[in-house]
Amino acid sequence: MVQGSRRRGRIFIYIALILLLGAVLVWALMRNTFTPVTTQSPTAVPDEMVDIVVTTQTIARGTIITEAALTTIRYPKAEVEPDTFFTNPVEVVGKRANVDLAPRVPVTTSVVVEMVEGSFAAFQVPPGMVAVSIPITRLSSVSFAPRPGDHVNIIATMMFIEMDSEFQSRLPNLTAGVIGPGPDVVVGSAGEGESSVSMLASGRESVSAQTISGGQSSVEGRSELDTILGKQFYLVPSEEQRPRIVSQTLLQDAIVLQLGNFATAEEEMAAQVVQPTPGPEENQGQAPEAAAPEPVKQPDLITVVVTPQDAVTLNYLLYSGAQLTFALRGAGDEQRVQTEAVTLQYLMDQYAIPVPAKLPFGMEPRQDVLTPPVLKNDEPVVTPQ
Repeated sequence: MVQGSRRRGRIFIYIALILLLGAVLVWALMRNTFTPVTTQSPTAVPDEMVDIVVTTQTIARGTIITEAALTTIRYPKAEVEPDTFFTNPVEVVGKRANVDLAPRVPVTTSVVVEMVEGSFAAFQVPPGMVAVSIPITRLSSVSFAPRPGDHVNIIATMMFIEMDSEFQSRLPNLTAGVIGPGPDVVVGSAGEGESSVSMLASGRESVSAQTISGGQSSVEGRSELDTILGKQFYLVPSEEQRPRIVSQTLLQDAIVLQLGNFATAEEEMAAQVVQPTPGPEENQGQAPEAAAPEPVKQPDLITVVVTPQDAVTLNYLLYSGAQLTFALRGAGDEQRVQTEAVTLQYLMDQYAIPVPAKLPFGMEPRQDVLTPPVLKNDEPVVTPQ
């Protein structure tokens, strides 16, 4: 009995071991089946860096770029566009800045141009166009607001008078009387337009004749009948003919090339010279000297880009005495607006300005000239001696 019970105990132990091993095997199979397989990611490789050229100081538009104004910085290669950035300062030295460049700005092919023979201004004039300079004042140039690249309209103001088409002189003409007229009269000057001497030649005889002109007192007038008195009067003007003013837009959307004078070749070279910065030992024991500010010189010329025909028109108006005014256009505004010429009649009709009636009373004191009021801040300051 004892041996039988021992044998059954061993059998139960063997069965328990087999079941335990089977459970372990099933658990291992289940774990391998439902657990996702993870792959170890490789170590991240840092972005490759390259050198690109940047500025070290402010470079004005049109300036020749020197090596002292350039340096290089490290930049991700993946963000460098091909044929856009420069990687060596030598590639940029000698080129011109196409725009104003601030310090620490990457130099790209779009902000520099190759040096060409001639001026930088000629490089900026489009084909088929020309550049002309026009005198300006602070009033005629929008208070010196235009800058290179801006667009402007040009307004012309002219004065017209009536003229004698034969004499090509201002009307009315002056009248003159001739004393001792005859055939074959040869007229010679004998005064300042008031008298002249005529020689009458007839064979061997020579007779003097004189033409008399009373100057301003002999102005050609016109006769009018006074309906009240029933008499004819000869009227002459009380003053010279008054010119008639007209103003109209002459050109639209002209491009500003320069405000003021262009720099000469010597001035451009002088601007490239870098002044050495004194070291600490040079400044020791010396008080810094304040540099005297240079007086600001107001520009008196503006250069615009126009067609060749418009350039001839502007040249004619400049020498004919017309006044030119510039109107600054909004950025990106390229529309053309048809304008009407402004005359005195246009002002009266368009703005409903009436002609003042003749009244039996008036304001005192008499005003013959429009005088603006004097403001306190406009009064000159008198410095005591």
